[in-house]
Amino acid sequence: MSLIKQKKKILLVIIAVIAVSAIILSFALKKDDAIATINGKAITKDDLYNEMVKQYGSETVDQLIANKIVASEATKQKITVSESDVNKQIEKLQESYGGEEAFNSALESNNTTLSAVKEDMKNYLTIKKLLEPEIEITEEEMKTYFEENKDSFAQAEQIKASHILVADEKTAKEVKQMLENGGDFPALAKEYSTDDSTKDQGGELGYFSKGDMVTEFDNAAFSLPVNQISDPVKTEYGYHIIKVEAKKEAKEANYDDSKAEIKEQLLEQKIDTEYTTWLEEKKKDYDIKNTLAEV
Repeated sequence: MSLIKQKKKILLVIIAVIAVSAIILSFALKKDDAIATINGKAITKDDLYNEMVKQYGSETVDQLIANKIVASEATKQKITVSESDVNKQIEKLQESYGGEEAFNSALESNNTTLSAVKEDMKNYLTIKKLLEPEIEITEEEMKTYFEENKDSFAQAEQIKASHILVADEKTAKEVKQMLENGGDFPALAKEYSTDDSTKDQGGELGYFSKGDMVTEFDNAAFSLPVNQISDPVKTEYGYHIIKVEAKKEAKEANYDDSKAEIKEQLLEQKIDTEYTTWLEEKKKDYDIKNTLAEV
């Protein structure tokens, strides 16, 4: 599993924990208020709270206890996680979701916020710093991992491009003419593009490989020289004006070039498997009482 995919898995866990915790805590107040009725009989916040506690309460409190232990151990070892560290991981998560807009939609659909995810990412990075000194990764492990996952370390040909998407050919030709007359591509993208996910960034699509886009777009983009602008390209989405900004040649997998990434991926895997054991050992040093565990 790649680092980005691993982090995406972590985000899903974070979202689940935050969502459940928020529900349980929100219904802890004014529990006797009715939230629904059926044939005049009320279903109260107290009813819902009790049901949520039965299903998720103990697990959620266990997570909160774990977070407190992690924070305490970090303080003992003078471990800190900077805002910059957190933001770098959030950027990788956004990339794994296909951009900031898709990432924010995932947060919204799961009733959580960016600030809440950042807090839990900070907790995860703290765990990583606590466990990393105790984890050994050998050269043999790294070479074996490389051989078993060689395809993932190869780099396909990639291009970096921007586009302006419009609904009809007439508008596309008008935009192309404006560009030929010296018009600014990002400014015209903001004004004319119907692609809401990229227009405010000047139509930027970032780097992508062949096969990531629809066939007509791919064929046009990969045939363009750098800094050239295409004629209108018709796809199922409308008409595109494409500008290629940079290219990366295909590269075969190389162990020496990939060592840092391999080590990071193995570290992520080992943290995932060893965290539970580490936490259970640390719990022995704390006086812990979880009354929900007895319900």
